Amino acid sequence: MQGLTKRQQMVLAFISQSISDRGYPPTLREIGTHMGIRSTNGVNDHLRALERKGYLKREDMKSRALRPVGMDPVVADTSRSIELPLVGRVVPGAPVLREEHIVENIFVDRSMLGDAREAFAFRVRGDAMTLAGIQDGDIMILRKQMFADRDAIALVLVGDDATLRYYQPEKEHIRLMPANPAYAPILVRREDFGPTQILGVALGLMRRY
Repeated sequence: MQGLTKRQQMVLAFISQSISDRGYPPTLREIGTHMGIRSTNGVNDHLRALERKGYLKREDMKSRALRPVGMDPVVADTSRSIELPLVGRVVPGAPVLREEHIVENIFVDRSMLGDAREAFAFRVRGDAMTLAGIQDGDIMILRKQMFADRDAIALVLVGDDATLRYYQPEKEHIRLMPANPAYAPILVRREDFGPTQILGVALGLMRRY
């Protein structure tokens, strides 16, 4: 095997430590944060170098398929965790789990899903739900469905943006209520609110420190 640069050694050590501590590899974003690399392309450059030099195997292009050579390939406790797509920006009129919407895949504890048959993750943007304990950058786990009970926290497509709010249907409009007094409710007329605008309902929350 070829020798490694100091940065490559640090990346490999971080991947190995994550697997040892958590049972699964880090995401590209986590590697970038740990290494001070802003772009996923920069992270991938290090991963490709580790693969080329024979120190890392990657079964596919997903970050969760990373495995240092010589480490037990059965690293994830599948009885406790499940892989979910992390969705980024959603295009109106397209399914929420469309391939181009998916930023990466993450592992979550199965207990967060309850009886949900289909779920996905969404990274929260902004502070509109802070009084509900939801902060900017948190990862919300959602049940994929096109309906919501009153006062459920739902991910709703409004215009070109997916927004997380309390869902409050009224007689003439749908009220999307924030959990921050600095924000006004979003009101959508019932006749303008389509069944595909509700993307999912909150199941749980992940916060990465």
